[in-house]
Amino acid sequence: MSSRVDSSESSYIRAVNQALDDALGADSRVVIYGEDVAIPNGPFGATKGLHDKYGDRVFDTPISESAMIGAALGAAMGGLRPIVEIMYADFLMVAMDQIVNQIANTRYVSEGRLGAPLVIRTQQGSTPGSCAQHSQSLEAMFAHVPGLQIAVPATPQDAYGILRDAASSDDPVMVFESRRLYPTKGAVATGSGLGRVGQADVVRSGTDVTIVTWGTVRAWAEEAADHVSESGISCEVLDLRWISPWDRDAVVESVSKTGHLLVAHEAGRVGGFGAEILSSVVEELGPGLKGARRIGSDPVPMPSSPILSAAVLPSVDRLVAGIHSLLKENVA
Repeated sequence: MSSRVDSSESSYIRAVNQALDDALGADSRVVIYGEDVAIPNGPFGATKGLHDKYGDRVFDTPISESAMIGAALGAAMGGLRPIVEIMYADFLMVAMDQIVNQIANTRYVSEGRLGAPLVIRTQQGSTPGSCAQHSQSLEAMFAHVPGLQIAVPATPQDAYGILRDAASSDDPVMVFESRRLYPTKGAVATGSGLGRVGQADVVRSGTDVTIVTWGTVRAWAEEAADHVSESGISCEVLDLRWISPWDRDAVVESVSKTGHLLVAHEAGRVGGFGAEILSSVVEELGPGLKGARRIGSDPVPMPSSPILSAAVLPSVDRLVAGIHSLLKENVA
């Protein structure tokens, strides 16, 4: 893997664009396609300038997610490394057979003779007015399926590094970006990936409560940790980054120290991946776990009204309340 060059500040969406550019430049087998990714430069600008630079290796497709992803599997088995953009994660539903029954099982059913080195990248989550069919966070649904690797980058650096790792992986990777985070900026070192699939990022160390999060909620978790620190509460914040595989060891190690676990994600609370994390920690620590909570979106379709959607989504205030509730229960 090549060494990184000096870092510079970049927006999240620009980091995605740079990662795609670098992946195309590093490997002639990489092709990128999807709805409006070539001539229109991508619906969110992720592929801006790539068709002009790489020609037919970046091309537009009809509006058929099942065809896009089915063709990606055939291309991957034939020796290419496709990166398919699905405009909204909600639209993955029409390609469930291709993803769940075919791509995830390719290596197993071929007795290891074939692989599916492909990337499905998409964006998810709620932004004002995005409504019920363009706001869902679906990472837990696909984490349930063996054979798929699932990433949810929260920072420009991780957006770049994870996508580079995904593009060079011999396994199928689904990258769920956050549309809400696309304008956010941060330092990005380019030139290589992060180097380890499934490794969490310890954002800040603490002693009283472990907050495990990913995607959009990372920034809210950091803000909540800052807020409660004024009351003398020390939070350790872990950005999981990958939920399949996920860094169970890092989470258990942190909760062993703090005794309290708060899992927070934008996806729906019911059936969300937070439940898997909580149950795993309970199994591992038993009585050593003093308290646990999960925070996610309420189990309702996302309202179109920004005021109502804000009431449904996690927030800094809800995280702060969850932290205080955990510690009060332990005192009681």
